[in-house]
Amino acid sequence: MVRLFWSCAFLSSIMFVSHVSANGPAAATVEQASQDPDFARQGEYAGEAQGVQVIALGKGEFRAVRFAGGLPGKGWDKSEVKSTEGTWDQLQPTLQGLKKIERQSSTIGAKPPEGAVVLFDGSQESLEKHWKDGTKKTADGLLEQGATTTDKFGDFTLHLEFQLPYMPEARGQARGNSGCYLQGRYEVQMLDSFGLKGADNECGGIYKAAAPDINMCFPPLAWQTYDIEFTAAKIDDSGKKISNAKATVKHNGIVIHENLELPQQTPGGVLNNESKDPGPIFLQNHGDPVRYRNIWVVSRSSN
Repeated sequence: MVRLFWSCAFLSSIMFVSHVSANGPAAATVEQASQDPDFARQGEYAGEAQGVQVIALGKGEFRAVRFAGGLPGKGWDKSEVKSTEGTWDQLQPTLQGLKKIERQSSTIGAKPPEGAVVLFDGSQESLEKHWKDGTKKTADGLLEQGATTTDKFGDFTLHLEFQLPYMPEARGQARGNSGCYLQGRYEVQMLDSFGLKGADNECGGIYKAAAPDINMCFPPLAWQTYDIEFTAAKIDDSGKKISNAKATVKHNGIVIHENLELPQQTPGGVLNNESKDPGPIFLQNHGDPVRYRNIWVVSRSSN
């Protein structure tokens, strides 16, 4: 029986592969991930004054993270969380009385206002007009990771929707890694950090600057949103910085950084210095199949 279980687990782990890396199998679509029975069980569960996030760890193993009061952004009292690992059967006492739910960002599908630059709407026209040569989109009209705009911006408001892959056997920085670089300089991290603490190198974090106030990461393959108000650093004519760049970031409709100063640029961007020159939107490629849609920017006048 043990041999049969692990054989089935191995088969389920390879059936959904759409992309293979050193970090294990990855599914870039719900259809691919659904071939693994663990995918349907992972996710968020809620009940009276409590919430649980269940993370698939591969080969029939899971971690359940319990939140007092409700889920993050939906009732959690921010007290210490508790976690349990085990098989699906072993986690049933933790899930007793709870129902699985699927949350959606309050800004999903946000329409670009008048005057916005629509950087990507799924069309070939938007791809060719606003993104550098070599940028790819999928057959169903989603932008692939590793994309840099030809447009450059100073102060702006950005709306972006992203989808992280299902990579149950990967861990930490190897699990659905990308990033949104503002002006090609300052990274707002993208990572499958569902159920994790929420650090500066996890989803919503700004590396070496700040962890998100709350980890609002949804389960892998759920569509998520960033809504960002960015104010560029002020640099005088001599090249001296007068004030740091600042950002207010909403992740899935919840503020995770408010008017946060960005004291320095993030490594790995496409621009290697802070200057008064505008910069592009850069969506980082770490080799994982991250997808994006509905990207638009409204430029703002500098004060």
